[in-house]
Amino acid sequence: MAERLLDVKGLTTHFFTDEGVVRAVDGIDFYIDKGETLGIVGESGCGKSVTALSIMRLIPQPPGRIVRGQIHYNGRNLLDLTPKEMRKIRGKEISMIFQEPMTSLNPVFTVGEQIAEALRLHEGLNRRDAMDRAIEMLRLVHIPNADRRAREYPHQLSGGMRQRVMIAMALSCSPNLLIADEPTTALDVTIQAQILELLNELKAKLNMAVMLITHDMGVIAETAQRVVVMYAAQVVEEASVGELFKEPLHPYTQGLLRSIPRIDLAATERQRLKTIPGTVPTLRGDIRPGCRFAPRCELARPSHFENDPVLKEARPGHKVACFLY
Repeated sequence: MAERLLDVKGLTTHFFTDEGVVRAVDGIDFYIDKGETLGIVGESGCGKSVTALSIMRLIPQPPGRIVRGQIHYNGRNLLDLTPKEMRKIRGKEISMIFQEPMTSLNPVFTVGEQIAEALRLHEGLNRRDAMDRAIEMLRLVHIPNADRRAREYPHQLSGGMRQRVMIAMALSCSPNLLIADEPTTALDVTIQAQILELLNELKAKLNMAVMLITHDMGVIAETAQRVVVMYAAQVVEEASVGELFKEPLHPYTQGLLRSIPRIDLAATERQRLKTIPGTVPTLRGDIRPGCRFAPRCELARPSHFENDPVLKEARPGHKVACFLY
């Protein structure tokens, strides 16, 4: 049995705004084993990024607050740690690649200085050694002319280069867990493939676990071992990647997979791309009881609007929150 690295139980994060309480993450459970890649998928606004920021303890306060739940990392509950204790873990043992590299990198410092800062802080290196190690990290993520690039500013680099700098920064202290928040969203297809290949290569080299957040099922199929599907701030399905693609159980997961263009069938069958009807529910204010996907589900019955489905094991290793199982 694999050794558990991260175990999230009942995580609930709310934002208290002038328009009401936004239930961004509402009682989710999942785990990550050592050396494993866990994919988290779902539509924009379903709570993926807020889950990552909650684990990192980077929720802006106010208006956000982790209301309840537990985040156990190597047996310690991260929510019980002081800010000083958390700073020792954040960036060293748990690192994060943020969604938009242009806004995550500081425009007034060179990329080498920004990588070196993390090394000086966590590894205790002096300025020269930290810069040498930063250049080494840039080489590791396959940036050509690393010595010269280390002296350049973020605006002088392309989107793919900036994303590689973010990866180099996140991996500079050899973390046990890397949280990658949509690391390929703003990149073209060729660069996407290179970044995913790079993440897989570095994961094997450093023996780290990866939590990969995306809305691209193709990325999940290529890189993850297990997948968690989120909808409206809750986990609706969890399974191994092979099991999920072979036989998705939740109607929402089925809808996600049906909405992907099938190149292998395009030449023989002319089919319209299927969409999920309706819109994502608002998470502001009082949320009515019942399945949150029911208003968009073709299989919904009247009773599904009255009670909340529980995430339970429908098959060995395959959990689903649906009244149909």
